[in-house]
Amino acid sequence: MKVDEYLEYLTRVRNYSDETVRAYGDDLAKFSTYIREEELDYLNLDNSCARRFISSLSSSGLAKSSLNRIMSTMKGYYRFLILQKYTEVSPFENVRSLKNNRYLPDYMFEKEVENIIGLAGAGFFGIRDRFILELLYSTGCRVSETASISVSDIDFKDRSVRVSGKGGKERIVYLGQGAIESLAEYLPLRSIRADKEDADAIDALLLNHRGRRITPRGIALIVDKYVRQSGITKKISPHSFRHSFATHLIDHGADIRVVQEMLGHESLSTTQIYTHMGIDKLRDVYRRAHPHAEKRNGA
Repeated sequence: MKVDEYLEYLTRVRNYSDETVRAYGDDLAKFSTYIREEELDYLNLDNSCARRFISSLSSSGLAKSSLNRIMSTMKGYYRFLILQKYTEVSPFENVRSLKNNRYLPDYMFEKEVENIIGLAGAGFFGIRDRFILELLYSTGCRVSETASISVSDIDFKDRSVRVSGKGGKERIVYLGQGAIESLAEYLPLRSIRADKEDADAIDALLLNHRGRRITPRGIALIVDKYVRQSGITKKISPHSFRHSFATHLIDHGADIRVVQEMLGHESLSTTQIYTHMGIDKLRDVYRRAHPHAEKRNGA
């Protein structure tokens, strides 16, 4: 089905991250299984076949967001097949995305963020962990972006970091005072710990216990450790720091398009979900202040 060829194209030509390519591969594996079980020719499908495939996934309990991602994968895959002249039409081209249910992402209140960061102790690992938490909250970076930052990506004079996001697109994010202070403590210890025989470790910003570049999984375990220590019962992950970063910026009056740029979102609609905190605050102010907002006793 030319899947390996397509995934290589995403890696070499489109510069997609390993994580994104794996996700595309998983989606295409589902499609490959369906084609094989239904004994279909993937180069000669029509819209009804494409819809039946999506329907079969929906019946298995996949969320609308997952189904829409798979449809996006399939459309890209068939555009590639057409580009390479393996086929002339895409059975998914006219299959419309499902309307997603709006949801509020997991985020923390400012005090909760401060409490979690405050739990990091002394020594190399405590200082490193505090810097990781500060970095996640200060920049709003995805965990994969955070793990990939190198010392050479930092502009110390400007307090900024060059980040490589989805599709290899670069953007600039900024370090707050807490992150700068933690970085100043961390860097001298990091230079001692770095594995001098590992070329990548020499420039890697965040190191694991072996002195090599930390993985996204390693960062997730560190976050989980401090969340459990904090006693917070809501589900918090490294991505929750990104949600909190965006929510707090908007809550304090930041322009949504600026936040969009900081997050590296291509679409403004993706960023708009973070306006929920500001809306909640406006609603509370209205209910307290407007004379007709609520019924009063004796009214």
